[in-house]
Amino acid sequence: MHCLFVGLTTLDFIYRATDPPQRNQKLVAADYLVAAGGPATNAAIAFAHLGHAATVLSNLGCHPITHLIRADLQACHVMLHDLSPTKADPPPVSSIVVTEATGERAVISINAVKTPIAAAQISPELVNGVDIMLIDGHQMAVSERLAAHAKAAGIPVVVDGGSWKPGFETVLSLADYVICSANFQPPNCQTDADTIAYLQALNIPHIAITHGDQPIQYCDRGISGFVSVPVIQPVDTLGAGDIFHGAFCDAILKTNFVEALSQAAQVATHSCQYFGTRAWMKLKI
Repeated sequence: MHCLFVGLTTLDFIYRATDPPQRNQKLVAADYLVAAGGPATNAAIAFAHLGHAATVLSNLGCHPITHLIRADLQACHVMLHDLSPTKADPPPVSSIVVTEATGERAVISINAVKTPIAAAQISPELVNGVDIMLIDGHQMAVSERLAAHAKAAGIPVVVDGGSWKPGFETVLSLADYVICSANFQPPNCQTDADTIAYLQALNIPHIAITHGDQPIQYCDRGISGFVSVPVIQPVDTLGAGDIFHGAFCDAILKTNFVEALSQAAQVATHSCQYFGTRAWMKLKI
């Protein structure tokens, strides 16, 4: 199976420390990692690890830093389609501190707002041979165009709703599966019920809202319920949502919506027991 992941690619500098730094404080990290990141990219890496072909469609460029990202994606068996191969600006970089005692993470980053790509340069052929597509909302014009092509070709579209972004409604209306975090709040929505009602009004058949280690709320063609999340002592929650989405794309190709949510939760929870976004892949779930 082949999934196209459309969105953000970053270079992540990940540190493990006792606490995030305070004002004017210098910390010595207990450990660190450097890896490619971003919602769509981490999801693609998880999907590839689960035995499928994964392609990331993002805006990377030719700055020297991109060599690190390309090498990491290659090592993870993820293909890259660069929307701006001649762009000289550096790619987005994230600095992340993971708190040792709790596994919570603090992130400072720049998303793709400064580097939007015009939809006119996107070929419908990009969806050829694709079995499923995931969109993280970081290239909205490109995502809308590709989602429309996918819809016409009968290719299911998954939306990772990490947070609300302007123009998201154009992509959401083309989605088959929308999986939101609790931080995803469309206009005039303040509760989960508001968010679900908003998404239902867009005729989205399969909706879920994740709440970290709490049960996942879902609405599957009008039938509502909750999916439990395994209980663990987390080491690092960084990228757990992204890994969840990659695992969901794997599972939904083989089973129903509710079971796919359950299987994705198991994979994401497993990943939280290891530092960084890669170590979980070296050990069986």
